[in-house]
Amino acid sequence: MDYAKCAKDIYETLGGRSNLVSAAHCATRLRLVTVDNSKIDMKKLENIDGVKGVFSNNGQLQLIIGTGTVNKVYDEFLNVSGMTAATKEDVKAAAAAGQPVFKRMIKALGDVFVPILPAIVASGLMMGLVEALGKAIPSFAGSDWYGILDLMANTAFTFLPILIAVSAARVFGGNIFLGAVIGMIMIHPSLINAWSVGSMDAADIPVWHLFGVFPIRQVGYQGHVIPVIIAVWLMCKIEKWLHKHVPEMIDLFVTPLCTVLLTAFVTLGIIGPIFSTAESYVLEFAGWIITVGHGVGAMIMGALYPLTVVCGIHHMYNVIEAGMLSAVDGLNIWMPIASAANFAQGAACLAVGLKSKNIKTKSVAIPSSLSAALGITEPAIFGVNLRFVKPLVCGMIGGAAGALLGSIFHIGATSYGVTGLPGFLITLDYTVQYAIVLAVSFGISFVLTWFVWKEDAEDAGSTNSAAVETEDTQDAQSAPAEKALFAPVKGNVIDREEIPDETFAAGVLGDGVGIVPEAGEVVAPFDGEISSVTDTCHAIGITGPSEMEVLIHVGIDTVNMKGDGFELFVSEGDKVKAGQKLMTFDIAKIKAAGYSTTTAVLLTNSDDYPDFRIIKTGATDTMEKLFTIEAGEA
Repeated sequence: MDYAKCAKDIYETLGGRSNLVSAAHCATRLRLVTVDNSKIDMKKLENIDGVKGVFSNNGQLQLIIGTGTVNKVYDEFLNVSGMTAATKEDVKAAAAAGQPVFKRMIKALGDVFVPILPAIVASGLMMGLVEALGKAIPSFAGSDWYGILDLMANTAFTFLPILIAVSAARVFGGNIFLGAVIGMIMIHPSLINAWSVGSMDAADIPVWHLFGVFPIRQVGYQGHVIPVIIAVWLMCKIEKWLHKHVPEMIDLFVTPLCTVLLTAFVTLGIIGPIFSTAESYVLEFAGWIITVGHGVGAMIMGALYPLTVVCGIHHMYNVIEAGMLSAVDGLNIWMPIASAANFAQGAACLAVGLKSKNIKTKSVAIPSSLSAALGITEPAIFGVNLRFVKPLVCGMIGGAAGALLGSIFHIGATSYGVTGLPGFLITLDYTVQYAIVLAVSFGISFVLTWFVWKEDAEDAGSTNSAAVETEDTQDAQSAPAEKALFAPVKGNVIDREEIPDETFAAGVLGDGVGIVPEAGEVVAPFDGEISSVTDTCHAIGITGPSEMEVLIHVGIDTVNMKGDGFELFVSEGDKVKAGQKLMTFDIAKIKAAGYSTTTAVLLTNSDDYPDFRIIKTGATDTMEKLFTIEAGEA
């Protein structure tokens, strides 16, 4: 690969120095902030030799280059552009500063809700299963087993304000334990449970009268979302101000005390009453949209949903869904809209993948469609449908039809954050109706895309020249020899599509697997050479037999931990032996920081090996054979 040419082509396609704000790189991606993305020919950028994919996320333009090469392209990019090196945090800050206030608010909501999704999903799935067993087996509904399982299932929703408060404190930069205290205050058992207030007369609700002019109703905020987030945001502002102005010798006890007292009074007296009322109106409005015109509103939202994903504001639905789950009936009626929209985009993407003659398009579209069927649509939307436009529109039509049916069927889910095929587990009372919604969404989108979308001759004529060249020049008499990669981490092996990162799951960085680790140690998967290591110690690139290029990326978004909890024992250029210790990582620290520990083990040049084969799933120990290739003897 000509790194200088790749960097120069990228620089020129981006519009030169006048259109660049900041540039950095991580283990696999060149991360850029530009002045105006509309000035960039994205198709030309994607076709640059060395660029494996392009997408925009949170104000950053990210070019997927690959492990072992991105750092070399980055160095050449700095030379040709005259820019100075920046850290990923610098780029992140520059991108955030350039975004509108509304988008920053939506991103903050997403950052609050995404880390607590596992708890919500687990509780929602358990609630659905327990309820289904209770209906199927009447004797089970009154048993001790039902009682204890029901307690476990609804705990996350009962104490949802505390989960939100902890996550919000982390996002807004405050002390997470002070955030937890604010969440606990808002649902303290001494306050009247919010779900009981509706059945009481206003005159019967006790009130604290402070200073004779400041009444505080003794009412809790169970089931409320917006007041908690705003209260913790205020708490973080107060805490930061006090840290700057309180002398260090008394800061330890003065700042926490004043922070909690001030926030609690303002929350119970002002924020809680005002924003809980506002939230109720938001939920009523959302419910009205879904049901208005016998489902016409739901149909419109089903069509528009992918556009909110494109704009990065779809995380705002988490607030609506969490509020619905916390209401008296506890059903998420927004979920069928999202599920229909997501499944439809996956169907459109699959039609492109099956119809396209372009090898690169196929290799991105088909895995992305499978990812969308499981509820992760970013690879399908950004990598395929938005690029070709017509599949996006066809998917919107299919999503609209499915969402309309979901509203007519009155489908309700017991969780949020789950769509597509896994959605069957949280819609157990509506299994047949949900299946019809997915089938209609899929069928309409697939058929429309198949007949409406036509591949450009230029795209259809593009082939993987490297693979063709390899095939044409390979000695037909050479005997194939199996080369293997062994598990670098002990844990549970999962399919690549299940890795909770859209880029890894879509196979953009190559085929492979994810490993949910049981031990915090990474060893060399074969004899080879370390081709790259990250500054934050969370990812390693290694080149081995038959030029296999492997990326071992510990955790998802662990780059944000800045090396905390990671320790490397090798450097770039080191020769290593199979089984040699390369890295250790602290599983507990990664989880405490709110990140997934799932470790991606990817063969980044898997396209070069047509006989690439994964042979291990489930529980594995280190150095068990994970996947193999067939390569001619050198």
